[in-house]
Amino acid sequence: MGSLLVIGPLAVPVAAACAYAVLGWNRATAWLGALSAAGVLACAVALAATGGGDALGGQLTGDALSAYMLLVIGAVALLAMLAGPAYLAAELAAGRTGPRAMRRYGVLTQSFIAAMALAVLASSLGLLWVAIEATTIVTAFLVGHRRTREATEAAWKYVVICSVGIALALLGIVMLHYAGTHAGVTSLGWAELTAHADRLDPGVTRIAVVLLVLGFGTKAGLAPMHAWLPDAHSQAPAPVSALMSGVLLSVAFYAVLRTKVIADAALGAGFARTLLVIVALASLAVAALLLLGQRDYKRLLAYSSIEHMGLLALGAAVGGALALAAVLLHILGHGLGKSVLFLSAGRLHQAVGSSRMDAVRGLTARAPLLGGTFGLGLLALLGLPPFSLFASELGIARAGFAAGLGWAIAPALLLMLVIVAAVCRHAGRMLLGDSPDGAVATPYSVAVPLVAGLAACAALGIATGPLHSLLRAAATIAGAAP
Repeated sequence: MGSLLVIGPLAVPVAAACAYAVLGWNRATAWLGALSAAGVLACAVALAATGGGDALGGQLTGDALSAYMLLVIGAVALLAMLAGPAYLAAELAAGRTGPRAMRRYGVLTQSFIAAMALAVLASSLGLLWVAIEATTIVTAFLVGHRRTREATEAAWKYVVICSVGIALALLGIVMLHYAGTHAGVTSLGWAELTAHADRLDPGVTRIAVVLLVLGFGTKAGLAPMHAWLPDAHSQAPAPVSALMSGVLLSVAFYAVLRTKVIADAALGAGFARTLLVIVALASLAVAALLLLGQRDYKRLLAYSSIEHMGLLALGAAVGGALALAAVLLHILGHGLGKSVLFLSAGRLHQAVGSSRMDAVRGLTARAPLLGGTFGLGLLALLGLPPFSLFASELGIARAGFAAGLGWAIAPALLLMLVIVAAVCRHAGRMLLGDSPDGAVATPYSVAVPLVAGLAACAALGIATGPLHSLLRAAATIAGAAP
């Protein structure tokens, strides 16, 4: 049974992709993506409840951390896929897509979900690298879905920068394998590398860890290799942007977490901590500076993702049970909140025909539901209660001060205040003021995931409920002491 639950999150979206390839995108298959995402979520819940398992001769492993990441993938994918049919219907009506492009969209989005599931279920560093590279190939075509000049440029920029990053990660894997081979460790499996990390050559391992953090950090949108993110997220279809920002960045950061476990066992906690603090503060500074002068609301959401990846890096640097549990909770809260915002932004862009902030005024009066979900989503990402990001950011800050990292937490909090001020200034102009003529309708199939995503994010901020034990188990695997 455990093997089936491990294979399920891969088999379900692969089957859906094949169905789209054969049948195309039509009224009968439009909701197949949502059913597939629900299947991934169900497998994740069952895997967490049963305690995990292995499949394919140990190539796939579903431990508590993998099961938690699958929950994030399934939850965000479900929101994005529920909004997909209405989004594509509006694109088709406007002449911006066609049957062939919609078929391709169905195949690629399901392949994207399958690749992310493979990444978090991979039992070795090598297979994880293959899965991350697969997400780059698949999403490059999704970023350029509209085939406009801007979308094509964004897709190429995404491919070039992420290919450099993934090449650095591959070089890091080669270096780590070299360090292990000379110590009698020939496997790239997580369990073997962690168990025998004390035998790895320290000098070579340091170089490998730097390359791995920079490489996977590129895909996670961490500075200094973040430049692809604003263009790709602003040009991709809204459901794809929700998947990329809400969960792909976190899947890449999952690779950083796994790398940190090996680094801490081989080199002690200080090396990876220093590296992650530098990357975290650089990401927060980049996000704060670029958000101040932002004029595009989709790019605003993209720069916000850089901020939150920086917070994850800071929490991982702190380490310990509280910080790592807060990091994992932040991953889920960010995924839910950011998917709501990108889906709202996609509907708004289709209604007004522009992603410029100055083209949107009085949104709460013009479209109460859309304006309300967009405004509440921004409040969630700014870390206001009752949303879960308030609890996770508080947990990271508390753990940081307790661990003696107040010198890093203090500037991070100052940069976050700058970000809050910038986002509130931009949001006030969009949401408030006089409303232009013409209401913006929100289809029922879009309204449901928007409201559900916000409700789930708020519920997690009040109580983690059945996720509590899973969070503790996953945080232990990510490096916290039992």
